[in-house]
Amino acid sequence: MSATIVEETNVTAHTWPEPLRVEAFHGPAGEMVQAIEPQSEADPAALLTQTVVEFGNVIGSKPHFRVEDDLHRGNLFTTMVGQTSKARKGTSRNRIHHIFECLDPDWANNRSQGGLSSGEGVIWAVRDSGGCSGKSQSTGALLDPNADAGVADKRLLVFEGEFSSALRVMAREGNTLSPVLRDAWDKGDLRILTKNSPARASGAHISIIGHITRDELLRHLNATEMCNGFANRFLWVCAGRSKQLPEGGNFHLEDHCNLLERFADAIEHARQTGEVKRDERARQLWRRVYPVLSEGRPGLIGAATNRAEAQVLRLSLLYALLDCSSVIRQEHLLAALAVWDYCFASAKYIFGDALGYPEADRILSELRGSADGLTRTEIRDLFARHRSEGQIAAALKCLEEHGLAHPVSEPTAGRAIERWVAAGG
Repeated sequence: MSATIVEETNVTAHTWPEPLRVEAFHGPAGEMVQAIEPQSEADPAALLTQTVVEFGNVIGSKPHFRVEDDLHRGNLFTTMVGQTSKARKGTSRNRIHHIFECLDPDWANNRSQGGLSSGEGVIWAVRDSGGCSGKSQSTGALLDPNADAGVADKRLLVFEGEFSSALRVMAREGNTLSPVLRDAWDKGDLRILTKNSPARASGAHISIIGHITRDELLRHLNATEMCNGFANRFLWVCAGRSKQLPEGGNFHLEDHCNLLERFADAIEHARQTGEVKRDERARQLWRRVYPVLSEGRPGLIGAATNRAEAQVLRLSLLYALLDCSSVIRQEHLLAALAVWDYCFASAKYIFGDALGYPEADRILSELRGSADGLTRTEIRDLFARHRSEGQIAAALKCLEEHGLAHPVSEPTAGRAIERWVAAGG
């Protein structure tokens, strides 16, 4: 596969997602966004998603939802994806982070950090005690494995304003960032078995907010990270400039003390909450939507969204906790589904119809641009005969299995001609 996930082809890109449905603005998170939005150029979807993610980190790992033997907690990964660098992604983050700075200054000052460069660095930020044997990175001196007290607070919100930097370092051979982040999303028990970095972290509660443009994302997110489950641990959020305010907004947090108090109450409630379950109405709704959420999808869109049921579960957990509820009710699940629908539409816009299979994507692009389709000979000529018959056959089989193209047999005076046409053509 190519290093980049989308070749320079005309594979269909979808339209910018429709605005968040009203159900997404349930509870104090939605009310805060609605208070900020008229006075900000930031996208409401970016404001809301980052509010939920920051809340999910500041509350810690105690509240959870059990699925068989797995415990889902409130830590989420999300990336704001703009069409350009002028999408006001940073504005959205600054507005929201200021709220949580007021609510938990110690967390904001000490447990909110930037810079994703290695798995070892992530583990170090949430390491257990006695986990720093080896050599000092600064002096080269041997370290006493029993001297380090570790990090007591296992919460960590990582903000990566240049998410492309993290994607670039993950592409380097031997870099451990991707597997550590996947483990962080799953359970929070982190370890790298290397001689020079034996540190470990247990019970880490790590959340991520990244910002990137669509072009940078497609350039630097490689096929390996799409296919190994890294991408589908993220909520992809299209974020654009919502309006122009030449004089800037006029939002003052001190004018919304009642909302701040509700957030403070929600944080206090969540930190005292253990297992959360659904009520009967929420269970009925979950049974209806679960088949669709758990259905696998092909191509890059599937690679980016095939953890839908887990993402919706975590979102609904956080909406319940924001409501100071220890039970997920129907309105919490509806809010989570509205956010997920926006994230899914964002992923469709970002990744389009591409399969992440260069030969198949190139053939599909050409088929869609040809009213009559292409014969096997014409398809072979697309690659200047630099692809074997086996490679072309495999690409065509991939397109057929995904319902994107199919062959048509054309009778002739001699041997029939096999012509391929795009679905719907």
